[in-house]
Amino acid sequence: MGSAMTEYRNLADLVFEMAEIFRPPERLTVAEASEKYVYLHNPPRYSGYYLRSETPYMDEPMEMAMSRDFTAEIFVGPAQSGKSQSLVLNVMAYIIKCNPMDTTLYHMSQSAARDFTKRRVDRMHRHSKAIGMEVMQGQHADNTHDKTYKSGMMLSISWPSINEMSSKPIPVVMFTDYDRMPDDIDGEGSPFSLGQKRTTTFRNLGMTIAESSPGRPIEEVKEDENADEREERGEHEAPPSTGILGLYNTGDRRRWYWPCPECGEFFEPSFKLLTWLSTRVVDGVKVPLSIPEMGDTVRMACPHCGEAIEHRHKHDMNAKGVWLAEGEKITKDGNRYGTPRRSRTVSYWLKGPAARYVTWGEIVVKYLEAMRTYEQTGSEDELKATVGTDQAEPYQSPRDKNARTAEDLEDRANKNLPQRTVPMNVRALFATIDTQGNRWEVQVQGIRPADSPERPYDIVVIDRFKVEKSARLDADGDPLWVKPASYPEDWDLLVPEVMDKTYPLQDRNGHMKITMTFCDSGGGKARSHDKKTDDIDEDMSVTSNAYNFYRRLKKQGKHERFQLIKGDPNLMAPRAHLEYPDSKRKDRNAGARGEIPVLFLNSNSIKDTLNAMLDRTEPGGGMIDFPEWLPRRWFEELTAEARGRRGWYKLGSRRNEAWDLLYYFIGACIFRRVERVDWSSPPPWLAPWDDNPMVVFEGVVDKKVKPLHRLADLGAELA
Repeated sequence: MGSAMTEYRNLADLVFEMAEIFRPPERLTVAEASEKYVYLHNPPRYSGYYLRSETPYMDEPMEMAMSRDFTAEIFVGPAQSGKSQSLVLNVMAYIIKCNPMDTTLYHMSQSAARDFTKRRVDRMHRHSKAIGMEVMQGQHADNTHDKTYKSGMMLSISWPSINEMSSKPIPVVMFTDYDRMPDDIDGEGSPFSLGQKRTTTFRNLGMTIAESSPGRPIEEVKEDENADEREERGEHEAPPSTGILGLYNTGDRRRWYWPCPECGEFFEPSFKLLTWLSTRVVDGVKVPLSIPEMGDTVRMACPHCGEAIEHRHKHDMNAKGVWLAEGEKITKDGNRYGTPRRSRTVSYWLKGPAARYVTWGEIVVKYLEAMRTYEQTGSEDELKATVGTDQAEPYQSPRDKNARTAEDLEDRANKNLPQRTVPMNVRALFATIDTQGNRWEVQVQGIRPADSPERPYDIVVIDRFKVEKSARLDADGDPLWVKPASYPEDWDLLVPEVMDKTYPLQDRNGHMKITMTFCDSGGGKARSHDKKTDDIDEDMSVTSNAYNFYRRLKKQGKHERFQLIKGDPNLMAPRAHLEYPDSKRKDRNAGARGEIPVLFLNSNSIKDTLNAMLDRTEPGGGMIDFPEWLPRRWFEELTAEARGRRGWYKLGSRRNEAWDLLYYFIGACIFRRVERVDWSSPPPWLAPWDDNPMVVFEGVVDKKVKPLHRLADLGAELA
């Protein structure tokens, strides 16, 4: 016999060997087969059969790898989590021993594929005897990139190139370390899309699997993205990115939750929940800790009860953990509810702190050392590596001013701010209004003095609500939706619903009135050249109704507490300037006769200020203070815009009302000269409560409110 063929002593040996082809599949799950057949030889750490209890978060992903309900599986996870062993080698072992079918594994390069064969696959064959016995003998049956087994199945270990990813249909295609592969293969598409095409013939018997830690940065969404086609962002959705996180977003978006050992509530473990000490007290003096010493103090803060959880609890929390898909929730008793997101792709995202083979202290030490390197040298290489591989998070440069997530903002929310109440030392309230097609979005913010003349005022968010039901009734007597463009009388609702609204004082027997209301006048939104004419006409109808509403307020003597505003995208425009639209100009259809003052705001400049204020966290230093009772969507609205070379732009179809309403408020403060106030001798409407005409105490006769400004004086005031 030739060297490439196996020699048999007799016919019986040949029959016994070939009988493997006809052996029925063994009825085991992937996890069960792993415990039975996969022997790990990793001295000095561990030698023995695979233990599911070590990485319980990998049980479900292993089972789904062979599920006929899905045609693809995506796993995002950190290094040292066991993902390659469980989702690649264990699944291979199951296929080889229990359900033979051709399989191809792609690594990031030819050399990486060769190394994976030698270090992982060949060692599995050598130490897992039951698996190794399935390999056919001979040079052509067992070489670096191809393995043939007695059942007739073939295993290929390859790399992403157009030649390697074309032609032959394969039932199972795997990708390991996916984010270290190119995004496009010779102009033919992504590795995953090309690999998935090879499984199409097998329909629900085919499976494409990809695993990796995140290696792609968060992307800036294109300015010309069609906002109407993008679905609203889900709670489990990853930031926009290519690579493994982009694939994860196409699936049902499962994340790992575990219960707090103190309160029992489930939460997702992530790096942002890790806390550590930076100093210690020695003889009454604070002494800074070294980075390794900081690592020894790391704890995880439960987002529900605030308990500082020690690392020793991680194993037990993992044992009780569960995967929840987008739309699913869980009670502390383990009862699931909600409607899971449906997809033919099952996708998982495991964050770094849950990884079995790394401690929280090690993760924090790597991060702090990488930050020190960045601060000393400006190099981000170490920071990128630890954020992606240790934390399993998408990377955002510290230089990126827009590196802010809704989760980060929500974590910063002030738990001590009372709900819809004026906190101590807030001197005035401004309401800002964003005009929509069938509602007004209203936000009430307070002005809190700076703690020194060199520092700016603080913004305190007091309330957020909608005005959406009109005084008009349908045939059943129910209120109809407001229509700012169609019904002028709907605008009159803004007086009782917003302008005349008051808020109780914290710890005082009284309330505060809204000093001024600033409302988007419509007609100022940028329109692309291919928008329909009736869209523009609707904006002009809004503007016309807004102007007429101002005229009615003027007749009632209420106009001095109401100001129409409009964004000005001109980068060189003043931050805030008052104009009187002329009927002879392009906005003549609005019915203006040079009598309606409109406050124009430099949207780009003011949004830069807003962006900087959101980064500040010290009271009295120009921060934005917001309460924790605000809904999640409010925080998401603050991340809906990004700064490009041409200014700020909206990211897809994300809602951005909270962002816009805050920028209106800052523009209003510029207009009212709050930046220049001498807080030792402020104007009456910014005085302490006892002397403030907008504050009324119970049992006290209402003070007469002096006009806030006269239009004739505005020029001098704004000079």
